[in-house]
Amino acid sequence: MFRGAIVAIVTPFQKNGQVDEKALRELIEFQIASGTDGIVPCGTTGESPTLSHEEHDRVIEITINAVNKRVPVIAGTGSNNTTEALRLTRHAYEAGADGALIVCPYYNKPTQEGIYQHYKKIAEEVPIPIVPYNIQSRTGVNIAPETIAKLAKINNIVGVKEASGSIKQMSDVINLCGDNFDVLSGDDLFTLPLMAMGGRGIISVVSNVAPADMAALVDAAEAGDSGKAKALHHKMSPLIEAMFIEVNPVPVKAALSMMKKIEYEVRMPLCKMSEANLEKLRKAMVAYGLIS
Repeated sequence: MFRGAIVAIVTPFQKNGQVDEKALRELIEFQIASGTDGIVPCGTTGESPTLSHEEHDRVIEITINAVNKRVPVIAGTGSNNTTEALRLTRHAYEAGADGALIVCPYYNKPTQEGIYQHYKKIAEEVPIPIVPYNIQSRTGVNIAPETIAKLAKINNIVGVKEASGSIKQMSDVINLCGDNFDVLSGDDLFTLPLMAMGGRGIISVVSNVAPADMAALVDAAEAGDSGKAKALHHKMSPLIEAMFIEVNPVPVKAALSMMKKIEYEVRMPLCKMSEANLEKLRKAMVAYGLIS
């Protein structure tokens, strides 16, 4: 259902700290014109932890309106509170989102059964296609492949964003869940290896700045053009590394500001990059040809 190069889009802020709705709409147009296959608002890259509920709802509504059904919108609606995740997911469904990306409950470290029950309850109460998001480095708990396979049996749980950092886990998930379940990479560098194993694409950070190349990489991998896919993988690798020189989404927002697409604004407790790392990022952007 969800495949290709899908961007985890940033939430641009004005200098006064408010959401920059005009810049968000312009970023969406840039993405669609560049061949991006889907938009994820209010994910990690969208700074969802610092958005108020009103802002969260509004960003999703703007994205749905701006996209206007040209590509799928998979709204980030996760929380470590099941009731809150239900509300966010229900809003996304009622607003017209095509799917919901729901991060594994963080901080409270549920058991595998607790994780299963969390997703099961949301899936039963909101009839929207759901993609669990597995990222232990941020949540403190891994969704085991066996749990993902169990979730895959629920009709409207249609895929997973797999950011465990483990090739073995990705392989196990693909093997256990079958061809009708969309396994998407949550790490840009793992896009090609995941697709070689049967994955369906990427929910990408680097697509914010280089959407056409990531779309081309995924298309080449899907078409079996391993030469082109490998060339794009190696071309993008230094840029991807630069996007994570500090915690996401600080570098990608700095990069987009270098491209004159947004203001370089993040919300506390995030802060702007060190000057040394900013210079490394600038050099990577110049080397890639994104800025002069």
